[in-house]
Amino acid sequence: MTQALELICPAGTPAALRAAVDAGGDAVYAGFRDETNARNFPGLNFSREELRDGLAYAHERGARVLLAINTYPRAGDPGPWHRAVDDAAALGVDAVILADIGLADYAARRYPELRRHLSVQASAANPEAIGFYHQAFGIKRVVLPRVLTVEQIAALNREIAVETEIFAFGGLCVMAEGRCSLSSYATGRSPNIAGVCSPASHVRYVDEGDRLVSRLGDFTINAFGEGEQAGYPTLCKGRFRALGKASYLFEEPTSLNVAHILPELMAAGVSALKIEGRQRGKAYVAAVVRAFRRAIDAAAAGETADLDDLSAISEGGQETQGAYQKAWR
Repeated sequence: MTQALELICPAGTPAALRAAVDAGGDAVYAGFRDETNARNFPGLNFSREELRDGLAYAHERGARVLLAINTYPRAGDPGPWHRAVDDAAALGVDAVILADIGLADYAARRYPELRRHLSVQASAANPEAIGFYHQAFGIKRVVLPRVLTVEQIAALNREIAVETEIFAFGGLCVMAEGRCSLSSYATGRSPNIAGVCSPASHVRYVDEGDRLVSRLGDFTINAFGEGEQAGYPTLCKGRFRALGKASYLFEEPTSLNVAHILPELMAAGVSALKIEGRQRGKAYVAAVVRAFRRAIDAAAAGETADLDDLSAISEGGQETQGAYQKAWR
């Protein structure tokens, strides 16, 4: 029997954490309710007391809790990020997910026994970069950007001494993660420092009678006709007019789904699958985790599970295997 992939699940709220654990997640990832994590939205994330309770709930049921401290500290003000690492260690989280070099150094020096993962926000996707983080800061796992093919991941795993985690389901990011400035340009608030890509405070929907217009700050992102599913106004998923034609210039709203290529990912040496969606509700989390639990267990046993149809909760009602099975060059 092949070693099963670890299933890493989103926990944007205490209710979502419990739903993920109950549905069969091996681990959940969460963030504190502040700018130290890259999903810093109103109504999401955990107080210190809530995370303490979440850790107890997960550990009693054999699941782990990973804490995302994956934004970049403001110059001259690392205090909130240092406190996040301090509190993570004190609470006993199973790992911290870090992006910033200085913060990785702080965690390694102050808490050498605290397991450290490298966030996708660090944009590390080659042996030299990953090797640096491993040697300098004792990184045990890297979350890979969503730009590599399965063959490239397999080649990478042959050259590095750390575990690899990849995104398996949910929203796609077409930019170099950790380096995108589009939202900062439109709203003045940075995903990489404030943890808010397309913050809700800057989102507006305007009913113009025959169409619904979505805006981010001063920018019109999309316009939806009657019967069209109105998506959240994220710049890279906007519909714009260029050369006389309106189209999705960067990316069409589509969800990533790797459920059909699990054997290939296992053969490539991937250690863990990450479900995206800390901003999603507990029903979404439970449905996706339950489906992937069945698919992973079947793949580990050399079998094929009857996969649940997740298209109804996929972004844009569509699914793709993204760059993993890249057919373009």
